[in-house]
Amino acid sequence: MNIENVRHFYAYHFTVNRRIWDKCVMALTDEQFTQELSYSLGSIRNQTAHLLNVDERWFSALRGDPTPPFANYSDFPDRASVRAEWDRVEAMMRERLAELTDARLADYLDDDKDAMVWQMLLHVVNHGTDHRAQILAGLNSLGVKTFPQDYAFFVFGIDPSVPRE
Repeated sequence: MNIENVRHFYAYHFTVNRRIWDKCVMALTDEQFTQELSYSLGSIRNQTAHLLNVDERWFSALRGDPTPPFANYSDFPDRASVRAEWDRVEAMMRERLAELTDARLADYLDDDKDAMVWQMLLHVVNHGTDHRAQILAGLNSLGVKTFPQDYAFFVFGIDPSVPRE
């Protein structure tokens, strides 16, 4: 694992996050966005807020900053509030990824030596894939047309949200 591989996986993470947001979440009404769903964290709002919050928590640990608290979903009353926070967190993550080096990937995340930096970075992308799948299932239950988020589509330069002939 090297830093270019990590940046590649995060390009996938950011691309699919934005694609789902722009093509699916924005198709919801405000009521649908906060509508309680019976699976996982509930509403699409809760899922998206959780995803950005966990990304921020892990990247705070990576920077050695105090870990922010878990998100209070009621702090995000609408899509605009989640999107603004999502954009802020993504910008912070991109900044930190630009600073990382191959040598830093082999460091331990903290003094407990439970996980190496590269392992945490891979976990964040994997966690995102898990929650995006839950978001897509929730969107589908709300009647929104969704699409696969497979990594292979990203590798081959295919946007699965665009119908193919």
